[in-house]
Amino acid sequence: MTALCWFRTDLRLDDHEALALALRHARDAGGTVIAVYCLDPRVVGATTPLGFDKTGPFRLRFLCEALADLRAALRARGSDLVIRHGRPEEVLPALARETGATRCTYHEEATDEETRTEDAVELALASMRIPCESAWGHTLVHLDDLPFDVERLPVQFTTFRERVERPAKAPADRAFRRECAPRAPLDAPTVLPPLPPALDAGALPTPASLGVTVPGDDARATRRVTGGETAGLARLRSWIWEARGLPRYKETRNGLLRADDASVLSAWLAHGCLSPRRVHAEVTRWEAAHGRSEGSYWLVFELLWRDFFRFVALQQGTRLFALDGFNGRRLRWRTLDDAAARADFERWRTGTTGEPFVDAAMRELMATGLTSNRMRQNVASWLVKRLEVDWRAGAQWFESRLVDYDPCSNWGNWAYVAGVGNDPRGDRVFDPVRQARLYDSDGAYVAHWGA
Repeated sequence: MTALCWFRTDLRLDDHEALALALRHARDAGGTVIAVYCLDPRVVGATTPLGFDKTGPFRLRFLCEALADLRAALRARGSDLVIRHGRPEEVLPALARETGATRCTYHEEATDEETRTEDAVELALASMRIPCESAWGHTLVHLDDLPFDVERLPVQFTTFRERVERPAKAPADRAFRRECAPRAPLDAPTVLPPLPPALDAGALPTPASLGVTVPGDDARATRRVTGGETAGLARLRSWIWEARGLPRYKETRNGLLRADDASVLSAWLAHGCLSPRRVHAEVTRWEAAHGRSEGSYWLVFELLWRDFFRFVALQQGTRLFALDGFNGRRLRWRTLDDAAARADFERWRTGTTGEPFVDAAMRELMATGLTSNRMRQNVASWLVKRLEVDWRAGAQWFESRLVDYDPCSNWGNWAYVAGVGNDPRGDRVFDPVRQARLYDSDGAYVAHWGA
């Protein structure tokens, strides 16, 4: 039996449940597994409603690096990565016909565009009597282990965290196993069955082959991330064990210039080059050797924030992307149809607002595709609270520019800051002058990313 394993934002072999499912089916029948990645034209080469590249140059470079790394890892184990250009609901049935595949496995996503693609794939394969089997693999806490149905997800993160961390103290909404501890990560396979010899694996994409020019590395950049599981695992282990980043993480995580102040794992998590369960396992290993600390707890805390927004996306569906969000608040927004609002947005986007702290972050984002969580909150607050510009314009610009774009975290955080999401304090405002005094008291960050 031949099984297709459809890779998406899970570009790794470690802790890959969809691959494990495909291998189990193939081995039971003495067959093979075909790992396949689709360069979907609705994602690569497409634009957002405001005309920004949906996959900007820095994220595209990271993606191409990650695909090259995944192919190398598969080849080292006797297999290969099949790369095709096209919509998955067209590519996968064609590949199934070519190879005689009888099953398809994949990791589920949570947001509307991605789940509609899943539905289209399942429908197309069902017409060929090929079943699909999906796995949940993007969160630290498994969807099936939550102490409530996702429809009853708490509105506030704090309540979510407390119920996940201490499920025995919370009433259950349904019958389920009352254990929210992260499941152990699956080890990567050491050997894989070969592809059918006549199957063309396809060429690795590069930004140039896709018609995209990536700006050269900016000399001011203090963070540089290389796509792929190899680089992600290396960063995880070097930051924890060599840089000893965990014990001081709670104190350093808001640092704006030194790369080791933060874990800088977000890009690998967003592309699935790292599993959150593997990150947690490495934190647990550190704690077993050196003891728990506020810093080690805080990294897990942030993984739970990431989980929370993925479950929010699953719960809210298309409401996550609506102007009025999903918390019932109706606010007045200046849309980009208005020339003055559009001019304000352009000044924000290009880092020319005249507010030094905000402009520094937007220049860093423009030049590198990265900026810290602290600065993302500041610039988002400036756009939506000071300028009162439609928050979705900011979310689209981040979608285009960020290397570590994840639709759940990006749109969930923007809705949160805008006051139309999960923030119980919808009037929360970040004062950039006060924030600069707290986090850039010597002006080094502003000077570093000055005009």
